[in-house]
Amino acid sequence: MNAPLAERMRPVTLDDLSGQEHLTGKGSILRNALEQGKMPSMILWGPPGTGKTTIARILAESSSQPFHTLSAISAGVKDIREVIQQAREQGNAILFIDEIHRFNKSQQDALLGAVEKGTITLIGATTENPSFEINSALLSRCQVFVLKALGMANLDMIVENAIKKDLILSKKNILLQEKEALYRLSGGDGRKLLNLLEMAVNNSTEEPIRLTDAFILETAQKKIALYDKSGEQHYDIISAFIKSIRGSDPNAAVYWLARMIEGGEDVRFIARRMVILASEDIGNANPTALVLANASFEAVDKIGYPEARIILSQCATYLAASPKSNAAYLAIDEALAMVRKEGDLPVPLPIRNSPTQLMKELGYNQGYQYAHDHPMNFILQEFLPDSISGSTFYRPGQNAREEEMRKFLRERWKGKYGY
Repeated sequence: MNAPLAERMRPVTLDDLSGQEHLTGKGSILRNALEQGKMPSMILWGPPGTGKTTIARILAESSSQPFHTLSAISAGVKDIREVIQQAREQGNAILFIDEIHRFNKSQQDALLGAVEKGTITLIGATTENPSFEINSALLSRCQVFVLKALGMANLDMIVENAIKKDLILSKKNILLQEKEALYRLSGGDGRKLLNLLEMAVNNSTEEPIRLTDAFILETAQKKIALYDKSGEQHYDIISAFIKSIRGSDPNAAVYWLARMIEGGEDVRFIARRMVILASEDIGNANPTALVLANASFEAVDKIGYPEARIILSQCATYLAASPKSNAAYLAIDEALAMVRKEGDLPVPLPIRNSPTQLMKELGYNQGYQYAHDHPMNFILQEFLPDSISGSTFYRPGQNAREEEMRKFLRERWKGKYGY
């Protein structure tokens, strides 16, 4: 009874779960795997408070396998090996690892053999992109399931169930008169939502308990930290940081950077976002931006706080003060859209590879003009499939560097692509 509300209200079956119907609803992949007794090793990736731990527990309790849990914050290789040995003795077992992205390479490598042989069925939970945080060998042995942020209907259901069904709250006269503040502060995190609800109820001295936006905010201001690395501010502040750099405001960029540093944000998370921005928002307007951002990522990963703050600041101010272009970003998205629309168009014969005599007889590579045999290392020829000849994907941006590129392309392609 002393357990927090979020723990008391934790769903015990997939049917009790609010949200994630695409993974756990009727006919979904996880429900089918559970019903067929063929549960794969998996990584559950999604925002905090969306049900990763709950799903892992439900899957484990619904199966006949022994269940072990480890936290990547405190567990080491020794702990992993002990669990694997227990699993061998038990025949097999499910191992749930919370915040698996915090495991280093050697810790992740310690799991490989047991996962591959089926000694353990791994369920890892992470809020970070597995492609960056989980090594490729382990990732290839797991299926990645993406959890979605909880929507308004999910949050409504969670709150209503807590007020009506919880053994403690159901005995109180609670009037939820306003809920915008409750939902906004929770940031789609079901656990934080229930913690806020319980906090507000416990801080009320009136009967009935009237929950208003003003009361929720007053209660929250006393208890909630200024920066929550796994909650709403994590996403809001990185968004403000990126938008400030994109908007060429180094002062705002440094301010939001300081907010993240002061809150203990992961240096690699900040640096990785700047690497993406350097290509997405600056691109060929200043190609050096990507070089510096990538170097910064490698540097802060080696150095860590507090010195990493200097490198992050140098990179952020440089990116903010750089000319901007999203031309490369738009180009690949347009090209992908064309591929999805037109399908697998044939490669023109002149630019096909011709390693065999048969291919040569079929016309592969015939008519291809080697650019370096011609003046200025260029000759007009077709590289796109015939049906989309002349399609333009890359349009140089309005900046000095890309104006030079536009001039170069215009002189060679004679207006073919609209340069």
